[in-house]
Amino acid sequence: MAIIVNLDVMLAKRKMRSNELAKLIGITEQNLSILKNGRAKAVKLATLEAICKHLDCQPGDILEYTPDVDE
Repeated sequence: MAIIVNLDVMLAKRKMRSNELAKLIGITEQNLSILKNGRAKAVKLATLEAICKHLDCQPGDILEYTPDVDE
């Protein structure tokens, strides 16, 4: 997939655990894990906004575009 999710990097930089962020933004730990591992097909803008608010970052800090090799 061409979109890389760097949520684990931002969590480490902010010294925050996944379960703590999940509680703060109001989603389950399982759904946050799916997003963090890049298996999510979509992300709500409200969820992305809440993540950025609590991690004090920009959406570009979390989402990165890398072209596929075969493009």
